[in-house]
Amino acid sequence: MERVLVVEDDRNNMRLITKLLLNEGYEVIKAETGEEGVRLTEEEKPDLILMDIKLPGIDGLEATRRIRKSGNDRKITIIAITSYAMAGDREKYLKEGFTAYLEKPIDPYTIMKEIKTIWAKNI
Repeated sequence: MERVLVVEDDRNNMRLITKLLLNEGYEVIKAETGEEGVRLTEEEKPDLILMDIKLPGIDGLEATRRIRKSGNDRKITIIAITSYAMAGDREKYLKEGFTAYLEKPIDPYTIMKEIKTIWAKNI
């Protein structure tokens, strides 16, 4: 069973993403802050990370930088999930170490297909 770390501070988004992942048979590890996401990446060794950008404490960009710098990332797939959808953001996030970028609001009918497609390309 693949393990997915979801780093998301919004309870509704966390609940939705968790439900969708569990329905697809994934094990879900939850973090509400960037710091917690970095720690759980080291401790739990997830197969995939879904990372919100705007988080309390360190943001998703800094958390991803720390994960990538740690050497513990094993080239893990990290997908940014964010409402920041300005011109140039996708390129910025990819340059900062994210594997891919998905925009909020989360569409429950398409997000799992998008995640699986991204992950399959990066395994």
